[in-house]
Formats: sequence, C-alpha cells, structure tokens
Amino acid sequence: MCSMDKKTRRQQALIRFLEQYHYMSLEEIAQRFSVTTQTARRDIQDLEHAGKVRRLHGGATLSMSVDPLVYRARRVENAEAKEIIARLVAARIYDGATIFLDTGTTCEAIARALVGHKGLRVVTYSLRVANILSEGTDFTIAVPGGFVRQVDAGVFHQETAEFIRRFKFELAVIAVSGIDVAGDICDDDHAEVEAVQAAMQQAERTLLAVDTSKFGRRALVRLASLSDMDELICERMPDPPFDRLLREASLAIELGEPAPAGTAA
Repeated sequence: MCSMDKKTRRQQALIRFLEQYHYMSLEEIAQRFSVTTQTARRDIQDLEHAGKVRRLHGGATLSMSVDPLVYRARRVENAEAKEIIARLVAARIYDGATIFLDTGTTCEAIARALVGHKGLRVVTYSLRVANILSEGTDFTIAVPGGFVRQVDAGVFHQETAEFIRRFKFELAVIAVSGIDVAGDICDDDHAEVEAVQAAMQQAERTLLAVDTSKFGRRALVRLASLSDMDELICERMPDPPFDRLLREASLAIELGEPAPAGTAA
C-alpha cells in the first residue's frame, strides 16, 4: 500500500512539473524523482493510459496543452478572416495533389474549402479535418494512430512524427498559435511542433496559413522561422514590424485584400 501511495504521489508530482515545464525527458524524470529510467517509463505509460500525458521520443508532455475555453474561443475568433484564407489556400491546391494539413480552426476551414476538389491525398493528425474531408469526396486520407486530444480531436502518439515521415508531400499547409517579433513561428504544444516539423521536412513547399491576430501573439514552442516558409496566406498585411519581417523573409505572400501602397507582397 505504501508503495502504491509513493507511486501515486510521484506521478502527481510529475504532472505538476509537466504543467510548469511542458516537456521532460526520461533522464530528467529519473533524476528528478531518483528512480530508474525504466520506472520513469512505466510512470509515463500509466499516465498516458489515464489520458493525462502523451509519450514523445525520449520523454513526455501533457495530453492537453491548449485550454478548452481558449480553443472554443478560437473557433469564432476572426472567423471571416479564416474563411478568406481557406478559399485562397484551396485555390492553390490542384486536383490530385498530395498534401499535409495541420490541425486547428484555420485548417478546419481550409478542409471545408477543399471538399469540392478531386483525388486529393491528404495526411493529417486532426480527426476533425479528416472527418470534414471524408464527407462526399473521393480523397485518400491518412491519419496516425494514438490518443485523441479532446479539445481539438488531434491524434498523438510517440510515433506520430515517424508516421508522417513515411509520406512525401507536394505541399504542407500549417497553421500556428503565434509569430513573435523575432520572426519565430511558435505553437503551444511540443508534440504538434514535432509532427509539423516532420511534415515540413517531407514537403516540397510549406505554406503558412494564419490570420493577422497571430502576429505578435506569444506561444510556447518554437517551430521554425518565417524564412523557413515558402509562402504566407493571410487576410491582409499585418501591422509593423511584421510587414518588414515578411519582406526580409523573402517568402511569397498572398493576401485577401490588396497590400497597402508601397508594401511588397
């Protein structure tokens, strides 16, 4: 009984550390709690089965890094801008293309805009995106196995990134939580970043689909920089200093409304 109590206390403490640090490696967990890496791995497995953490390569992260209330707010936040972006993205994808489509409310809008296409081959880790694309289409859709994150129906497992690396994409369409003043593109979840980075490595081109509210918004985990993108689609040119950062990044830009006079797009 004492052993079980000690194990429970250790696992509860591990969750508190993950809430603070968001990711811990097996070695860090073992050192922090003075246990073997085998015990650390069993703790992670127990907590994953309880739906509290997700295993990543060599460590663990919380199973839900995005607050449900925040995500529900995102569904209605800038909805018109997201619909504009979705139409622009869909217009750039030709029938029969092989694409990666990220998770999130913007990519759900893009999925709805793609339903009229033919013969697309799509890899996504979003069950919502997959469900939208499966209705009334002839698409081939691939999703990884794993645990479903309730807040947005994202599917994650320690092998998610490796699953994505099995494919080659003509285009990876990504959407992120924030772009900071250093030009870094960031997201809230370590596992999402790992999955998207895998898709970018396998893609001929990477398209960043974000509305202007994401510029200047801070997020936890760095994904890439603006200069790593091939193209940006946004409803309008973001305010300074991000207009300058976009010019310096030398990526193609398509806007839902004409850029201000004197602004390169």
